[in-house]
Amino acid sequence: MTVEAMECVEIFNSAGKGRGLKATKEFWAGDVIFAETAYAAVVFDNLTHSVCHTCFKRQEKLQRCGQCKFAHYCDRTCQKDAWVNHKTECSAIKKLGKAPNENVRLAARITWRIEREGSGLTEGCLVSIDDLENHIDNFQEEEKNGLMDDVQSFLDYWPSQSQHYSMNYISHIFGVISCNGFTLSDQRGLQAVGVGIFPNLCLVNHDCWPNCTVIFNNGNHEAVKSMYHTQMRIELRSLGKINKGDELSVSYIDFLNLTEDRQKQLKKQYYFDCTCEHCTKKIKDDLLLAVTEGDQKPADSLVKEVVQFSKDTMEKIDKARSEGLYHEVVKYCRECLKRQEPVLAETNIYKLRILSISSEVLSYLQMFEEAADNAKKMVDGYLKVYHPHNAQLGMAVMRAGVTHWHAGLIEVGHGMICKAYAILLITHGPSHPITKDLEAMRAQSEMELRMFQQNEFVYYKMREAALSNKPIQIMQEPNTEAQGTIFNKKH
Repeated sequence: MTVEAMECVEIFNSAGKGRGLKATKEFWAGDVIFAETAYAAVVFDNLTHSVCHTCFKRQEKLQRCGQCKFAHYCDRTCQKDAWVNHKTECSAIKKLGKAPNENVRLAARITWRIEREGSGLTEGCLVSIDDLENHIDNFQEEEKNGLMDDVQSFLDYWPSQSQHYSMNYISHIFGVISCNGFTLSDQRGLQAVGVGIFPNLCLVNHDCWPNCTVIFNNGNHEAVKSMYHTQMRIELRSLGKINKGDELSVSYIDFLNLTEDRQKQLKKQYYFDCTCEHCTKKIKDDLLLAVTEGDQKPADSLVKEVVQFSKDTMEKIDKARSEGLYHEVVKYCRECLKRQEPVLAETNIYKLRILSISSEVLSYLQMFEEAADNAKKMVDGYLKVYHPHNAQLGMAVMRAGVTHWHAGLIEVGHGMICKAYAILLITHGPSHPITKDLEAMRAQSEMELRMFQQNEFVYYKMREAALSNKPIQIMQEPNTEAQGTIFNKKH
């Protein structure tokens, strides 16, 4: 990436927010405003043996660094690309006898790069690491204790022959990671696998209804000629028309929360009070709290009772999921949806949460018809609540489409896959691995739909034969991690 890549944006003072970025030209939906490679990035502690330390792709067979036995890579290309960052790290891990935690590893990688290149502006960066916010003054007691533990681990790990930095400076680096560490996902966007620092992205302010989205792209070096290789990077993409001079914004958290809860989360994790239009006017709160409409509106006491029951059920579900008791989760969801049905509307947040968990777990258990029914209700609600070009909406519609496809409901399934493809073309772009997967699904489901329309009986007979000859693919185990925050803030 070069400085020219940042010519479409400029830093300015955003009223009440401090620094921000604004557009210096017009953009349309799906445009890449800028791409940025990581200043430094590391794989999460629990995935160091199953994710490549260069491109962050999940692979079954990885090559291990012969020196430290810690770093793992897809192949020689990834290992070679990593050496400039891994060289000093490699000897430090060998000397310590083990690798420290991800926070310490990331802080060390940042500091080694500063040692190599200086602490000023590096090529393509509008802001230096020194000038990023650290918010240490806002840390609670527990966070301060965690910071001091990390600083001590850093000092144990840091080689004696490397340049020495003050405790304040090391603390600043950890503060920057705490506030600005961006979550990296695997090549299918299904699992958070690491954390990185992208200085230019740190300048983009939050809005609950943003005009941009940020997508992680693992890059590609599979082409024979290296001139066609692409680097691991984040892309800031426009969600709609942006005029010259408009401030650029992304959402730091998932929109699917009540205004009050979003504001609490932003204050706790990012230390600011959100004053965006959706928070100020509490836009969409009426939908997220909606009750059934009809001849007789449910009594307030009944609504309160069902909401409390839903909250209590969510706690039981979380416990059962953490223990892998998925049939218990299904039982709790069915019971809760039965209580919710006559009282809460399809856009009610408590209903949407149960529908989401239920459809995901039922799909995993291969109970596809019931999963599809719940997924359809969830998507109908999401489409009324989310921004039409929201990446999480696109992913949810994609999963719902696949669930319908598995259930043999090809017409609805194909329609959802097409809808998801249209969203992801804007949020992820046509060359992203997820979009390419979806394009293949769209072509396959379209072919099956034509077959279905020509002769339903033959379609179902062929489908039955195909499924009996080939074991159905097990869907990914339900993810218990919270989704929706773009920054890797530790709770």
